[in-house]
Amino acid sequence: MSKSRSSMSTALPGCYLKSAPRVKSSPLWLATVDKLKTDLKALPKPQRNWVEAQGWKAGEGSVVLLPGEGGSLNGAVLGLGKEDDPARVSMLIGALPKALPKGDYHFEKTPRDRELAALAWAMGSYSFDRYKANNKQELRRLVLPKGVDATRLANIAGAVILGRDLINIPANDLGPGELAQAARKLAHLHGAKFKVITGDALLKQNFPLIHAVGRASDRAPRLIDFTWGPANAPKVTLVGKGITYDTGGLSLKPTSAMALMKKDMGGAASVLALASMIMGAKLKLRLRVLIPAADNNVSANSFRPGDVLPSRNGMSVEIGNTDAEGRLVLADALALADEEKPDYLLTMATLTGAARVALGPDLPPFYSTDEVFADAVLAMGTRLDDPLWRMPFWQPYDKYLSAKTGEVNHISDGPFAGSVTAAMFLKRFVSQAVRYAHIDMYGWVPREKPGRPFGGEPQGARALFEAFRDIFGG
Repeated sequence: MSKSRSSMSTALPGCYLKSAPRVKSSPLWLATVDKLKTDLKALPKPQRNWVEAQGWKAGEGSVVLLPGEGGSLNGAVLGLGKEDDPARVSMLIGALPKALPKGDYHFEKTPRDRELAALAWAMGSYSFDRYKANNKQELRRLVLPKGVDATRLANIAGAVILGRDLINIPANDLGPGELAQAARKLAHLHGAKFKVITGDALLKQNFPLIHAVGRASDRAPRLIDFTWGPANAPKVTLVGKGITYDTGGLSLKPTSAMALMKKDMGGAASVLALASMIMGAKLKLRLRVLIPAADNNVSANSFRPGDVLPSRNGMSVEIGNTDAEGRLVLADALALADEEKPDYLLTMATLTGAARVALGPDLPPFYSTDEVFADAVLAMGTRLDDPLWRMPFWQPYDKYLSAKTGEVNHISDGPFAGSVTAAMFLKRFVSQAVRYAHIDMYGWVPREKPGRPFGGEPQGARALFEAFRDIFGG
């Protein structure tokens, strides 16, 4: 990977101003469909007349620019549609950076959730253009509303951008080794203890499933492992699926399904984004991050449908389909994580198409063995417009994983409940953790929307961070 393309963003420098008493900035107004006339009364009369003359209706995410003297710009108005939910109102502000000319701006009236609004501005400023010849961005800067903590904002925005960058980088420039480098850089930035187990060493240290999935690639599989925080603090362990490219193995995907498989490490990217937030905020916990990283390729030594493979915890796993490789690498990592009995054990993975059939790309299924934790995470997801939807570890469906030769088949023997049965398979490798939760994410925005550019997205990371911040403090 070339030097110019290997660096990972850790913040969005220049997209907002900490304070700007001497900077001349243009005003921004917000307007809703239902209260359009009232909202427009806040504008100076010439600008109000301009908006009304255009027949602007304040549609969701629409922006009208306001003229000043001599043809200059004198601000803009953002349409909120009929939305009155603070989270949605704030996130719609993410439409502004790419709709406005370069320059400095301020809110004429502070949004109800000023921090989320500022974060939406930062998220909407993101552009993945490292492979384009002319990739210099023109700055649209926001004067931060009073009371917004610039350091905290930079921590969260930087983590989201890190996750997006990792997912967006194509597989030829981000394989298991490069993913390990990104994790190492993050770990060292925060003084975490880092190690990685690579190639045949995985067999020697009893990670047979990770090795089996990755052995067909010329880029060696590995287990990324780092820890941060005092050893006697409550233990939070994050496990992220790091399949840097998925061909489907011998159960080969068609081209149409393979084209987007650079994002199959979206769980790893989301875990690193969440870890970045946690360490940056110095939450009072002991963090461990485990990322099984591999390519699922095709060669003479590929694992096969019908194989029976050993796992770290001793369970024999019958392979039903080599295109369900993510749960295999996660199983070994989960077994390792479970050995130290963490207080919170969490997996994040782009695991099943069934989750997308059920809930679409925007709403990842969320599974949890702990009702209090689940309620906290779901509430945060709603408040921050980082939504998740509760799904059950439904024990009766565990029978769908019955195997004819091994102890368990890693996929269901029928067409139903694919996301649930995948979650049930993972749960078989957790027996000692106090709480276990799992997110079956898409990790991708297929249609651009305010604050959500087309491309990679570390879904659930912000909701989980705020839930952990409430639990542990910083």
